[in-house]
Amino acid sequence: MRERDFLGEIDILDGARWGAHTERARRNFAVAGRAVDPGLVRAYALVKKACARANREGGWLDSRIADAIEVACDEIARGGHADQFPVDALQGGAGTSTNMNLNEVIASLASEGGGVAVDPLDHVNLHQSTNDTYPTALRVALLYAFRELASRAEGLQSAFQAKEREFAAIVTVGRTELRTAVPLTLGSEFGALAEAFARDRWRAFKCEERLRVVNLGGVAVGTGLGAPRDYIFRATDRLREITGLPLARAENLVDATANADAIVEASGIAKAFACDLVKAARDLRFLSHTGEIALEPVQAGSSAMPGKVNPVLLEAAMQAGMRAQAEDSLVAAAASAGSLQINEFLPLIADASLGALRALAGGAACLERCVRSIVADRERCRELVDADPMIVSAFVPILGYDGAGELLREWESSSSAGRPTLRSFLEAKLGADEVARVLSPEALMSLGFRGEPGGKR
Repeated sequence: MRERDFLGEIDILDGARWGAHTERARRNFAVAGRAVDPGLVRAYALVKKACARANREGGWLDSRIADAIEVACDEIARGGHADQFPVDALQGGAGTSTNMNLNEVIASLASEGGGVAVDPLDHVNLHQSTNDTYPTALRVALLYAFRELASRAEGLQSAFQAKEREFAAIVTVGRTELRTAVPLTLGSEFGALAEAFARDRWRAFKCEERLRVVNLGGVAVGTGLGAPRDYIFRATDRLREITGLPLARAENLVDATANADAIVEASGIAKAFACDLVKAARDLRFLSHTGEIALEPVQAGSSAMPGKVNPVLLEAAMQAGMRAQAEDSLVAAAASAGSLQINEFLPLIADASLGALRALAGGAACLERCVRSIVADRERCRELVDADPMIVSAFVPILGYDGAGELLREWESSSSAGRPTLRSFLEAKLGADEVARVLSPEALMSLGFRGEPGGKR
């Protein structure tokens, strides 16, 4: 099949629904080695649907053509015809090739399904530009992705809170700088991670305040030149109705067309989630190494060592977080490289930000699955606590710093052969009941001791 544009004729693959512009872009760009993010394509179809509806209501588009466009957009938004969007994710032209890919495929589908002749530019792209539809579609895609991220954060918060309750009575060693510190409960370690993901959930939700403002109707540079005023005021309203998102038209469309700092801000929120994801997975991997917790074995860990099982779910989560941290740097670099009235590097911003959010959602799912199956080894935790020199710190309020230190030195100076655990030594010196009281979960987690100066504590 041959198509013609102002550059001349070009052959298009058999069965393709795209046109000359998409074909040229398919041949021109082989950079990322992957197509435009499917979430962006689906969001773009919703933008095109909203524009068609606004144009029909304003009398600018024939009802039959508008209806056919909407049907085609719905099919794409549901994930249909995914093979018709072959353009590389990293493309020149600020996303024009993605916009034209949508225009051409929608026009082809609408013409076939609606029994009317639908033109990619005169109908599907009516009163639009890449410069207002692409940023708008990206924000729609990001809003959906951040809602998914907030849901994943909620799942992680719930999983860690469940383990916080389950492990509330298990005393284990604390650690600072990878050295043992004063004891605490295993549950409190999981509770601290639950709090981090609670903040991530809140932050992901608050991203909507920044991303909900779109520049649809601004056309080429944000002035609305070439579009009817009633269409400009109507298009965002229709997109809000179609998506169910709290979208609002930017007060300054020139600003919203030229600047991508809101996406940089949202990317930073994703990076915070990524940091927590890596930190939590690293902590759990360490605790599984010390034997305080046991991870569910999910697959064989080695092709050379029979019986080896690795913490693969945690490692996958860590890699997702690392990728998102790196993608945030790309978003910042691309946003700062925009020039004057447009950011020509929006395709990189889209690929990096949506890729990061997808990785984080997948990594969070891996981490949640891992957390919910964790089992604590109570005996191992008790063993570590009983032998740890730092437990004498819990007795400083009773014995004083020097007194507690003297007991520790006395224990350490005894012969290592047959030496009792530090806990047993303290029980012999202070009484088993007193040691049990001081090292109980309730005392360790009571946020400070009770008692009068010089009295029993």
